Amino acid sequence: MNNKKVVEVNLEYGMPTVDVALQRMKNSLTTHKRQGGKAVILIHGYGASGVGGSIKNAVKKCLSENSMRGIVKIYVGGEHWLDRKKEILAMCKSLENYEQSIANNDGVTVVILR
Repeated sequence: MNNKKVVEVNLEYGMPTVDVALQRMKNSLTTHKRQGGKAVILIHGYGASGVGGSIKNAVKKCLSENSMRGIVKIYVGGEHWLDRKKEILAMCKSLENYEQSIANNDGVTVVILR
């Protein structure tokens, strides 16, 4: 069993299509939840190359869908981290170790698992 409370998942790795990136995200969230994890940091890019933006938008849309309710408790983009930091850290204190790579970073989304 994995004892890590927080994992990072690079959805951009290998420059996948949006569909492949979403499947990677769903698999990672499900697996980490099953292993007792608390949070997943999704690295999706912010669209400087044109590709990251479509993955980012699809990730945010997918995370808000009803089908993800059993897995996703709450999520926040890096660009909104400072506004919601207190609330998120109350749910997963281990995220403090990742703050520098999260705060004001449009290319990541933090997911708190149920």
